[in-house]
Order: sequence, then C-alpha cells, then structure tokens
Amino acid sequence: MDRSYISGIVLAAGTSTRMGQAKQLLPLEGRPLLQHVLDAALASCLDEVILVLGHQAQEVRAAIRIPAGRRLRVVKNDHYELGQSTSLRLGLQAASAKAIAAAVLLGDQPLVTTQLIDKVAAAFQDAGASVVRPVYVVSNGRRLPGHPVFLARQVWPEVEELRGDKGMRGFLAAHPDWLLEVPLKEEAPGDIDTWVDYLRAGGEASLAVR
Repeated sequence: MDRSYISGIVLAAGTSTRMGQAKQLLPLEGRPLLQHVLDAALASCLDEVILVLGHQAQEVRAAIRIPAGRRLRVVKNDHYELGQSTSLRLGLQAASAKAIAAAVLLGDQPLVTTQLIDKVAAAFQDAGASVVRPVYVVSNGRRLPGHPVFLARQVWPEVEELRGDKGMRGFLAAHPDWLLEVPLKEEAPGDIDTWVDYLRAGGEASLAVR
C-alpha cells in the first residue's frame, strides 16, 4: 500500500521523581538523553515529530537541538502533573490533520533506534491494524511490550478519554482484537527510570553518585 502521513509524538513532560532531576537533560554520549530519541524519530519515516514537554519545559527546550529543515514541533503540557495521559492527549490534538496514525515514543528511551521505528511503521502500513507495537521475546519465553506504539486515527477519541498516569495499558487490555504485535528478538530499549538504568545505558558514573 502507499505510504500515508504518520505523526510521531515524543512524551517528555514528566518530573523524573525517582532520579531527583530532569532526566531529559542527563548527558549520554555527548547529547542530552532526550536528544537521542528525537534524533532517531527525525531520521525515521515519520512525517512530523511532536515533542510534548512539561516539567522544566524551558530548560529542556533550550538544551535540545532541532536540525534545520526537520519537521519538529514543541508543545507544552501545563497539566503534566495529572499524568502521562494528559501529554498523550495533547500530542494527539497537536498532530497534523493529514495524519492517519500517530507513533507514540517515550522521551526516556534513548536506545530506541530509527530502524526500530521504521520496522514497526512498515508493519502498521502493511497490516492495517488499529494499534501496532513491538514485543520483545526474551530468553525464558516472556514477551515484553515496548514502544513505539502506532495508533490509527480512528482509535484516537478513545485514547483521549484516558486519565491519570496509566498510559495505554488499560486501553489495550480492553481491545486486544485491535492490537498487532511485532515480535523482535533484540534487547528491548528500556526506560531510564533510575540511576542504575542510566548507567546501564552508558551514562556518566559521576552523575549517578548520590
């Protein structure tokens, strides 16, 4: 099928409570942690990228670099303390009217690659499913769901009804027939939620001393 317009939404409005400082700004291989996610998204097949900021939005916006000519827009979530659902809703509302789907990425997953985004995008385009996400098959047979999660426009109204900080887990559990999972055998690009996660991703040990 022909390619259609797909928006990317990067959720990066959180308070980083467990780390005690804005993890979006932590240095990782010479770039802010959030920059890794943005660079991967901007180099992918996504037609636009919407970055949702909230906590310390001004400082985070000043730290990131937006390559010339790339379609990235920044929106601020003034209600980020009410949970991730508020950022997701804002991102969907900011998406282009041309978008037939949105790919949701997390701003604290710096190991997400352009190749991963494109692979899941291709699966979405080919399958015509309402929701598509990668799932990582680990050695003991467990299946770990991951991001990006591609949401067809027809499910956006229901996603926008989500409240609090539960994300899409309940939504997907209620509609298993809408979901297509793309099985992958590589290591999952996990969240950076703690200093241990940051070190495991290659972060600077000196910053993790608390």
